[in-house]
Amino acid sequence: MSGTGRAPNKSYGTTAVASSPWIVVSIGVAVMVVLLVVALGAYRGRSPDFDAQPGPPPPTVALPELPLPPTASASPTSSARATRTPAERTVSPSTRPAPSRSSRAPSPTGGGGDAPLAVPPSSPLSGRYRVVNSFHGGFIGEVLIRNSSSTGRDWTARLVFPGGRLDSAWLEGGPQGTVSRTDDGFSYRSGQDLAGGASVALRFYVEDADSRPASCTVDGVACTGL
Repeated sequence: MSGTGRAPNKSYGTTAVASSPWIVVSIGVAVMVVLLVVALGAYRGRSPDFDAQPGPPPPTVALPELPLPPTASASPTSSARATRTPAERTVSPSTRPAPSRSSRAPSPTGGGGDAPLAVPPSSPLSGRYRVVNSFHGGFIGEVLIRNSSSTGRDWTARLVFPGGRLDSAWLEGGPQGTVSRTDDGFSYRSGQDLAGGASVALRFYVEDADSRPASCTVDGVACTGL
């Protein structure tokens, strides 16, 4: 039917756009450019009156005035003390030290403090030392003890022989006493009192020692004959 006209195909334009996506992208870019140009023009046309103005400065706060510290001043009392003369610096009677009391002990004799002490009387007993017999490695010694008083007395003899050894000790012709050995000698105590005016011989056998003792006493009195 040649006389009948064919209607135009309306989907041609849509198909062309769909088949060419770059056209859409180009249109979008053009729109963005136009908007950017408009925005720049509006920004440049802004009046200086609309620019941001600096705000007023913040109010200043006045600080309170602090009081100054008081200055140190010399005390009138200390000044007066510093200016006192040596004549005025006297010690008050209430502050003077009390006189010390003498610590001297009373005299044992009952007299004044300067009286000499009483000297005890010497012992009436005495001893005389001698060597009775000497031999190789030892000797026999003797102390003759005498009582010069009129009453009987007991006694103690002490002898020191450094490095020696006491073997035995005895009394000649009388009751025996007791002997006590020490590291460097011995002591002998009488068995009974020695009568007044009498004497007795104490003998002893000592080994490995000098025949001369380092010490010999009878009741604390040094022996003679050494």
